[in-house]
Amino acid sequence: MGDLVNLRRVRKERARREKAGIAAENRERHGRSKADRTRTDTERAREDAVLDGARIDRSRPDGA
Repeated sequence: MGDLVNLRRVRKERARREKAGIAAENRERHGRSKADRTRTDTERAREDAVLDGARIDRSRPDGA
């Protein structure tokens, strides 16, 4: 005789494997390392600071 198999458990395990495969594909496609995120955030902050420093203050009528 064959082994007894709990079909519910088999279905759940198969669904978990499929979800894990999809998650791995998404991590590969969209994932960025912490170093990449930090570098991008730092560059964006620096660019914002440079732009804010070069901003012309138009609130004063004499332009000074």
